[in-house]
Amino acid sequence: MEQENKMRELLVEKVTLNVGVGEPGERLEKIKDLLEQISGARAVKTRTNKRIPEWNIRPDLEIGVKTTVRGEQASELLKRLLQANENSVRTSNFDSRGNLSFGISEYIHIPGARYDYTVGIVGLSVAVTITRRGFAIARGREKRKIGRKHLISREEATEFIKKRYNVSVV
Repeated sequence: MEQENKMRELLVEKVTLNVGVGEPGERLEKIKDLLEQISGARAVKTRTNKRIPEWNIRPDLEIGVKTTVRGEQASELLKRLLQANENSVRTSNFDSRGNLSFGISEYIHIPGARYDYTVGIVGLSVAVTITRRGFAIARGREKRKIGRKHLISREEATEFIKKRYNVSVV
């Protein structure tokens, strides 16, 4: 029997949820609470960088909410989010480095999410970062490159998601 190399094993590093509200105010606060309820993690507001006069947007205006979940909690959240997406993703949702991004049109499709009539129907974006052990050297104090053989390809990531989460890739 051939022994599996632990360094080649794929892992879900983090799951990031993002909601663009488009305006500051009470609705932004309610969506922040909703995102915290869905993810079980603290959410933060996102600010604009540019000025777009046609949309009444100026720099440093809070118009969105995001949260990041890591570890085992990220894996459990990803299972629920994929169920809301009917356990299917497209091949085009994977980038060249093996990360996965998809959208959910209505948050009420997520198992365990309760409908809040004060918020209404809101969609959200999901970004899943897939890594291997050893990827931290690229972010350390002495930054190093990750070898080409150790990088994650789109095909490896699709197989990982298919097997681990029982998802059909269209």
